[in-house]
Amino acid sequence: MDASLLVSLSGPGARTLDGCAVTADELDSRGVPLTLLYTPGGSRRVAEWVRARTARGDAVALHGYDRRVPAEFASLRGHEAGLRLIAATAALDAEGLRTDVFAPPRWRIVPEAREALRRHGFAVCAEEVAVRDLRRGMVVRGRVHRLGADERTGVRRTAVRRGAAMLPPWGSRSVAVPAGGSGDVTAVVRAARRGGLVRLAVDASDLATDRGRRALLEAVDAAVEAGARPRTYAALGASTSALAPPRAP
Repeated sequence: MDASLLVSLSGPGARTLDGCAVTADELDSRGVPLTLLYTPGGSRRVAEWVRARTARGDAVALHGYDRRVPAEFASLRGHEAGLRLIAATAALDAEGLRTDVFAPPRWRIVPEAREALRRHGFAVCAEEVAVRDLRRGMVVRGRVHRLGADERTGVRRTAVRRGAAMLPPWGSRSVAVPAGGSGDVTAVVRAARRGGLVRLAVDASDLATDRGRRALLEAVDAAVEAGARPRTYAALGASTSALAPPRAP
């Protein structure tokens, strides 16, 4: 089974946009799309960049609504979650963007909020320990790995149960690997050769330095060279993540 490489970027802002743009161009040259974890309501320059990246093949995942709440969907009741999803979707549409992929802030979401996603038409929920296809009821368990300055742990691997009901072809295995060293590359290569998912996540602030960009690109190169197929979270759930049609004047 071919491996799938998922690379996500969160937190692009006016001060970090240059590093994000450099990294995105490097990934373009490798044929690797990004999933942009995006919260609407930021600067116009960032919104324009996200629209441009989406037009070039990247995907957008809604990444919450209220920037002031770090783990916004980790404790919301269903009704409140639904209201925030409505507001966030409207804000996205106003910025010319559309998606049915959701990545909760800090990757944490409670069941009531997850059900609100399903009610409001979302197709994919990317969580810390699983990727969920909300339309077909399929779940792939595996912890996302954060590449960045805060990572201090060693190699972590999480295998998905074989024989799970309705397990999709991309969901046989998921892996998380650490950043910063030759051991990282070895772990990525092993994961890619086994098949399944290789999930890499980076924050925009970590792309402001050559070291941060290099750590991500080395992990990406290792996965691709080992045979992993670059994809987005939108592609996993056969969802839609694209530019919204122009708004009427």
